[in-house]
Amino acid sequence: MTHKDVERTDERGYGPEPWWAGFGGWGAVVLIVVGVTGAAWVFLRLPGTPDELWTGYHQAAKVVAIGMVIAGTTVIGRRRARAEGAEQAAAVEEADHSGRA
Repeated sequence: MTHKDVERTDERGYGPEPWWAGFGGWGAVVLIVVGVTGAAWVFLRLPGTPDELWTGYHQAAKVVAIGMVIAGTTVIGRRRARAEGAEQAAAVEEADHSGRA
């Protein structure tokens, strides 16, 4: 193998993303609703409920937890973006006012 046959990049090859990566705020709401619905399904012992009820509750709780984490990170990301935008606007306004004085 020659040097020309091997292409080197500086990018690191990370593993595949989890199935919930890329969900936004609405995806988080959907996951929370699906998890709560799953817990209600187990509580009412509708068809398809596992024999061990705790496994059904555990699966529903995992879905709700993932939805809550996604919702929280979405809210924090939006709040951080607003704060950075406000800081930039304040800096521009301050520079504009100091230029006039």
